[in-house]
This record gives sequence, structure tokens and C-alpha cells, in this order.
Amino acid sequence: MAKKISKRTQTLLEKIDKTKTYSIEEGIETAKDLKSAKFDETFEVVLQLNVDPRHADQMVRGSVVMPHGTGKKVTVAVFAKGEKVDEAKAAGADLVDADALIEDIQAGNINFDTVIATPDMMGVLGKVARVLGPKGLMPNPKTGTVTMDVATAVKNAKSGQVNFRVDKKGNIHAGIGKVSFGIEQLKENFIAFMEKINKAKPASAKGRYIKSAAVSLTMSPSVKLDTTELMEIK
Repeated sequence: MAKKISKRTQTLLEKIDKTKTYSIEEGIETAKDLKSAKFDETFEVVLQLNVDPRHADQMVRGSVVMPHGTGKKVTVAVFAKGEKVDEAKAAGADLVDADALIEDIQAGNINFDTVIATPDMMGVLGKVARVLGPKGLMPNPKTGTVTMDVATAVKNAKSGQVNFRVDKKGNIHAGIGKVSFGIEQLKENFIAFMEKINKAKPASAKGRYIKSAAVSLTMSPSVKLDTTELMEIK
């Protein structure tokens, strides 16, 4: 039995031309016009890439600091020792007590959005890798979250760093701002995101790299984008 579409969704769908793929600017403008929730909805991007993540050389992963932030308050946990703890605190880290953090994670209490660790603390984090990994919270050098420069990593996380990772089906999903942002702010964030995606293209990936792309708000239908334009962003 087909799922019944609500009146709200039907009204929003009428604002989208499903027969076309939109340019970046048109797509952002159209998606922004789909605001319907009482809260500040997240502006989201979904890409389907022509890669096979089962092969290590086709894993697409990385991070990008949004030029205008993400509009989200981020809670940062840091695993470090000695003076690096002080550096993390001075940079604005929210949680730095490694022992307490391990206990909370093992108890299922995840009270943070990002985890940063110095290389010498990765052995400690191994105790909770099975918890953090599936949630996409395990620190990784490719996203700049395993580093001795904890101050910069914390500042990046706080100022709007977006980590991305392709899933088993080749999809990448990321929030790059809020509907309250201006068109130019969203466009610049989107372009910064796509530059990183294109730079992360695996050398072994063959054919059309971006198979499909769409933007949407938290509570809205998606707006399809012209993938040719996206792949030209360098």
C-alpha cells in the first residue's frame, strides 16, 4: 500500500520541478524556499558517488571547514596528555578527562559531537572503538582529528568543520548550514564542500564520479542538482 503524502509535503513538492536538475544557485534557492518547520532547519547535501567502498582504495573520506560555519553548536571531546590537555582547554574543548570519557562511552553516554585525539592516545580509544566507529566518531588522521595540534583541531571543529565519509552504498550525507543562512553563504559553503569531495576522488574510480546529487532541508523533499556542474568545481 502506497504511503499517503501529507498536505504539507504535497504543498512543498509542488514547488519543485521533478523533471529537471537544478543549477547550484537555483537548487539552493529552491530548497531554501521549502522551509516549513518552526525550528532552524539544517541545509543538507546528499551525493551518490560511483565508487565501491568495499575496496580500501575507493574509500572517500575527509573534512572541510565551512567558510560560514554550520550554524550548529558543537561539543568537542579531546583525548590527550599533559600540556596537550591545557592546549585543548584553552582552544575551547568541552570534555578533556580521558578516564571519565571512556567510562561514559562504555556506559553508552555520548555527550559530544566530535572526538579529537593525539596519536599517543589512540591505544586508549581502542577500548571504545566499537562504540565510536559505527557512530562516525572515531578520530582519524584523514579528518584531522588525530593530531598533535589539538588547538587547531578544536578551533576547526568549533568553527564549522564537516567530516564526510562514503557509506556502504556509495552515499555521502552532510549538513552544511542552516536555512536561516543567506543564499551566498550557503552557496559558498556548498562549493567549499564540493571542492573537497572532488579532490577526494579515488584514482581507481572509473566513469562518472558523481552519479546523483540533491539538496534539502531537515523537513523537506529533495531538490536534484546538475552533477556535471558539480564535477567542474575544483
